[in-house]
Amino acid sequence: MTDAMRAETVRITGHGGDEIEAYLATPLDPAPRGGVVVIHHMPGYDEATKEIVRRFAVHGYHAICPNLYWREAPGADPDDAAATARAQGGVPDERLVGDVEGAANHLKGLDGANGKIGVIGYCSGGRQTFLTACSIRIDAAVDCYGAFVVNDPPPQMAGMKPLLGLAPQLSCPLLGLFGAEDKFPSPEEVATLSAELDRLGKPHEFHTYEGAGHGFFSVDRPSYRPEAAVDGWRRVFDFFGEHLV
Repeated sequence: MTDAMRAETVRITGHGGDEIEAYLATPLDPAPRGGVVVIHHMPGYDEATKEIVRRFAVHGYHAICPNLYWREAPGADPDDAAATARAQGGVPDERLVGDVEGAANHLKGLDGANGKIGVIGYCSGGRQTFLTACSIRIDAAVDCYGAFVVNDPPPQMAGMKPLLGLAPQLSCPLLGLFGAEDKFPSPEEVATLSAELDRLGKPHEFHTYEGAGHGFFSVDRPSYRPEAAVDGWRRVFDFFGEHLV
């Protein structure tokens, strides 16, 4: 672990060559290190997500979170930006992949980068992590309670499609962290995804926490479950420590 880091807002090249905002945290020591792209949850590119980026830097990774709502609401408050993006149908899958790939390329270009990239996402970002891992080559992926990978979304989210059919293209080991009391995804959906990955021979490790629902990592929300979150973080760092060094 390292206490010395630099954290700042930067601009990166995203999907289609667009310049978008991102939040970057990097340790100051020159040791070779892997990179982690953090995909923010549906509430947006907020204070809690930036804290997660800094947490990865403390643990020795270059880490970045692209602002997925930058085009819809540049410079807006996270809640307003998220509302604007939802009103316009959310983030298109193709654009999401392009923005995450741009963030990964930015990390690979930093001094000391070892070329290995992990992706982690929460809520909608968990779904998008699975999408990314099935769309581009990365080294490790962590899906934190990503919904609508298996089942259809509700009618108001009709632009979002299930991703199970992409599972044969999964490019890396996948860690999944879920709550037993979650409805999106439900334990049944998690079991379906795990069975399909087993059938395909795709390496994955899923953990479901009793007494936890959706958003159990969110320290600023009533859904926070300390025991599940502490164990989940331990598993995340063990997983990235295995695949990104």
